[in-house]
Amino acid sequence: MPLTRRDLRRAMPTSPQVPDQGRARSHRPHRVWSAVAMAAVGALALAGCTSPKHQSERDERPSITHDVPTELARFYEQQVEWTACDGLECATVEVPLDWDDPEGDVIELAVNRSTATGSDVLGSLLINPGGPGGSGVDALTTVVLDRAGKDVIESYDIVGFDPRGVSRSQPITCVDGAQMDEIVSADPDYSTEAGVEAAEQVFGAVGQACLENTGALLEHVDTVSAARDMDVLRAVLGDEKLTYLGYSYGTQLGATYAALYPEKVGRLVLDGALDPTLTADELAKGQAIGFESALRAYVEDCQSGADCPLTGSVDDGMAQVKKILDRARRSPLPTDDPDRQLTGSLAFSGMAVSLYAPDWWPALTQGLRGALRNDGSMLLTLSDAYYERESDGTYASNSTEAFWAINCADDRSPSDLGTMQASAEDIQAAAPTIGYYFSYGGVVCAQWPVPEAGGLDSYAAEGAAPILVIGTTNDPATPYAWAESLSELLSSGVLLTYEGEGHTAYGRSNECVDDAVDTYLLTGEAPADGTRC
Repeated sequence: MPLTRRDLRRAMPTSPQVPDQGRARSHRPHRVWSAVAMAAVGALALAGCTSPKHQSERDERPSITHDVPTELARFYEQQVEWTACDGLECATVEVPLDWDDPEGDVIELAVNRSTATGSDVLGSLLINPGGPGGSGVDALTTVVLDRAGKDVIESYDIVGFDPRGVSRSQPITCVDGAQMDEIVSADPDYSTEAGVEAAEQVFGAVGQACLENTGALLEHVDTVSAARDMDVLRAVLGDEKLTYLGYSYGTQLGATYAALYPEKVGRLVLDGALDPTLTADELAKGQAIGFESALRAYVEDCQSGADCPLTGSVDDGMAQVKKILDRARRSPLPTDDPDRQLTGSLAFSGMAVSLYAPDWWPALTQGLRGALRNDGSMLLTLSDAYYERESDGTYASNSTEAFWAINCADDRSPSDLGTMQASAEDIQAAAPTIGYYFSYGGVVCAQWPVPEAGGLDSYAAEGAAPILVIGTTNDPATPYAWAESLSELLSSGVLLTYEGEGHTAYGRSNECVDDAVDTYLLTGEAPADGTRC
């Protein structure tokens, strides 16, 4: 039975932001949503916290404050007040707005947790679903509690949080729904200098709007600051060391934490890994190749069935997909919404989200079949799921705006025209079907109104306990090579490989992966380096 638009709004990835570092530094706000990309769009976000809940014994443990500088003690020693919210517990935690000025302004992070169901509690398991821009508060219920092993749920307080600038944690706010529609649907003309400059001006105006509507926080949403926030969370949760599960961009956040606080690393799982030492252009090229490979795997699988709209060889099928994209860029396709058309950018987003897991391939088949009949309705529905666009024209979260802001804070692609043109040629040669959509990433941050914060000089995390790095061999959003390089980059990295399709592995691949991760989280025993599942 064909999938309906209602089915997809219930079941497709919540904001998959595909290319991203996962974060693709393309001219689109693509991002890698890892686990979030697999969650249901219709899942209810956790609302505000209400009635008080009795403090459990685990909250009576003293804060971990040794070796904390005096000026940071008030953050590490704060007492968290948990309240009941939708069957969980919710709280807010204060951290410095600017970690270089801890005695200045503060911001609040939204936190929730599912308390351990067993009697032998190992501590807290902090989670991040990816992005950047993904909500850990939402992911706790829509992703992690569905994926984590039964014994893990029994043994850990599983804690979600929204990183600074994301969702409930003083969110980055830039544009309204109508303006977002214009930005994500636009097909800029990068064949001329005027077209590139026009795109830079658009994102420059977005940046100014972000600054006006968000204020000083815009300059402090970098990953290093978010990783420092995680150490405060570790302490106020009462944990001597951090236990952490990060998907996709969450692996960069986890690796950054390990590099900053190697002696406080407990059991870290980095699934759908990316290498934080790669340049923005290297990330974009790697991701373009990853999505090209995943698309090819989809086409081959599609053509092995009886109901595939793509004819001929696999190469012929790839050419037909490219023809759809090129046509939509030149002349947008009509949809069942008379006020909206399917542009090339929207068509690509609809295709990309469907490549996060083979379970979504039937939806892509339905979308391509419609597009070949001059109907862009299904691909538009998929694209709306990608961006978390609601039927009333609003957007369910600020994930796209947070994605722009965090990426521009961390690392910026070169924005001079010659360098972008050379990079675009290289990317499109490596990924001829979809490489265009990963090109000219420098336009996004070219006129961003706050300075780049940058990353760290080293991510070796010397002295850290074993860190489990997971890679999927045909992961579109975080190519397997990134997991290999991250596991080598970390002095204590242990590589676990899932031989399969899709983005990330724990909780969606096979028992071999799940058992290895569960054993590591429960006992600290990592699988042998190089284990393949």
